[in-house]
Amino acid sequence: MKIYKLFILSAFILFGCKSSDVTKSDNPKVTIYLIGDSTMANKKNPEENPEFGWGQVLPDFMTNNISISNHAVNGRSSKSFRELKHWKTVLDSLKSGDYVFIQFGHNDGKDTDPKRYTNPQTSYRYNLMQYVEETRSKGAIPVLFSSIARRKFNQEGVLLDSHGNYTLIARLVAQEMNVPFIDMQYLTEQMEIAYGVEESKKLHLHFEKGENNYFPEGKIDDTHLSKLGANEVANLATKELAKKVPALAKFIKNSK
Repeated sequence: MKIYKLFILSAFILFGCKSSDVTKSDNPKVTIYLIGDSTMANKKNPEENPEFGWGQVLPDFMTNNISISNHAVNGRSSKSFRELKHWKTVLDSLKSGDYVFIQFGHNDGKDTDPKRYTNPQTSYRYNLMQYVEETRSKGAIPVLFSSIARRKFNQEGVLLDSHGNYTLIARLVAQEMNVPFIDMQYLTEQMEIAYGVEESKKLHLHFEKGENNYFPEGKIDDTHLSKLGANEVANLATKELAKKVPALAKFIKNSK
């Protein structure tokens, strides 16, 4: 009798362990995939390189209960990201419940480069729609972002637009397809203005010759971000995400 009870107890423990393992494997951690250009991408040599993408620092604003997989690549547009097979890698990895943050536009506007340029009213629009549809086909959740602003002040200190209709089209696609839309152009325009003409240089890459070892000849770049700029942009993005995508709020530090 004791042997029989011991056998039952052992079977129960073994079955319980297996059930626990199955439950654990059936509920893998949710992943946020980032697709976009250099303003979002991870940069090489972060210990030395003063340039950062906002996606590179995004994990610092999220809890450990969600994974961040940054697939943004320098120089990519909504067209070239797909044609160079970056999107296939993401699409093949997607599982139900994951998120895809989609941010293109900077390089789509390069009208001297047929490998990257897209007409905002036609091919750019359809590219965004295709990313949304294919993300949803995997049970994942798309989120559309407009491009971050460039530091483009005129002589009177007015910050000028540099994205044309790309932001408008992203907004319209989001409305048409019922996709959360994070207007990073608006948010970062306000950030640039708040910093002002001179102080906003700190958000980007402004170095005199000999000032920075990574750029010994100096650097003036009003598109890409310094570490300060990347952190400021990631902070803006996560605060807006907590509002527009409430399911993500629990993964965002200090979201309340």
